[in-house]
Amino acid sequence: MSTFKAPKGTYDLIPPVSATYLAVREAIAAPLRNSGYGYIETPGFENVDLFARGVGESTDIVTKEMYAFETKGGDRLALRPEGTASVLRAALEASLHKSGNLPVKLWYSGSYYRYERPQKGRYRHFSQVGAEAIGAEDPALDAELIILADQAYRSLGLRNFRILLNSLGDRECRPVYRTALQEFLHGLDLDEDTRRRVDINPLRVLDDKRESVQKQLTGAPLLRDYLCDACKAYHEEVRELITAAGVSFEDDPKLVRGLDYYTRTTFEFVHDGLGSQSAVGGGGRYDGLSEMIGGPALPSVGWALGVDRTVLALEAEGVELDIPSTTSVYAVPLGEEARRVLFAKVTDLRKVGIAADFAYGGKGLKGAMKNANRSGARYAIVAGERDLAEGVVQLKDMESGEQTPIGVNEIVAELEARLG
Repeated sequence: MSTFKAPKGTYDLIPPVSATYLAVREAIAAPLRNSGYGYIETPGFENVDLFARGVGESTDIVTKEMYAFETKGGDRLALRPEGTASVLRAALEASLHKSGNLPVKLWYSGSYYRYERPQKGRYRHFSQVGAEAIGAEDPALDAELIILADQAYRSLGLRNFRILLNSLGDRECRPVYRTALQEFLHGLDLDEDTRRRVDINPLRVLDDKRESVQKQLTGAPLLRDYLCDACKAYHEEVRELITAAGVSFEDDPKLVRGLDYYTRTTFEFVHDGLGSQSAVGGGGRYDGLSEMIGGPALPSVGWALGVDRTVLALEAEGVELDIPSTTSVYAVPLGEEARRVLFAKVTDLRKVGIAADFAYGGKGLKGAMKNANRSGARYAIVAGERDLAEGVVQLKDMESGEQTPIGVNEIVAELEARLG
């Protein structure tokens, strides 16, 4: 056994479980690809200030959870704790917003890192698929992203998730609410760190998960009561568009989300089968983030859905994905001549798109056929010296057990016909 193990709070994805994660990523990405979103990939680490400015210096992510380090050259970098700031940085650097085709619609998939107490559904290394629509202020974009996420989850067979929706207002109306909330919070019995947060970003206190804090928040002023007319109209249109699309949601006036950059529309996908870690994804509008990181005004909206959490949600509902076998045909050679011939045929099968594997290591018939069974292959090709002398191989249907001789030169055509 190896001396080394995966770091605390991380995990390895290995077959066959890894196939489920790949299927979830593909299901989330599929509706995005059908809706004009192009794929983007960013580095696993960025300048620390990108996240401090964008995510927010008062957030737990920046103050407690970010993996920050200094390089040999003296640069201060951080493993990315979330995707939006990196994607927006990359879009600005590449001047995608200057193409004249706004919004810039991008999707991504990758690993993210936060130093927090490991528990089921919360890891220090986790996987997300995300989407961002950059450079347009339009309620239809907010609605589109919520609808696409709903479509992705339903395509996987999930049913017991809920969409929580709120508006966080904008630069006009949020300051008025901020003052009212601060006045309320200053009257509560809070620890020193939380009091400091009240002065920096009081909305973050509403997101505090501790029961001792939540109990005191009863009667706190709600942002919806302070929204300006423009924000009210914007939010109502988002609600109407989602409803017209047949997507159910719940208004949650206390929903804040954990990042400072959100404005107006904010939403979260939760699954009640996951216990305390019920959020499987979320997002919202972030109209001021571009300016926060040194770019022009680019109103934008996006979301990130947790692959790990989605897999747990599937397990909670007892949903088993229909994942095709990685192998359709398994070749079993008996003897050196058969080894040479069948290896060539396996290569030919792969060229025409048929998933094929080979009994490596010179195992006997019994051991090789066990491997063929384990591979999940529908057909096995078996050949020995006598078969090849007659110009045939034995094609075995692994489901029915039926075995049929076919010509060596007919293998590819026959299997193409059978496998469709």
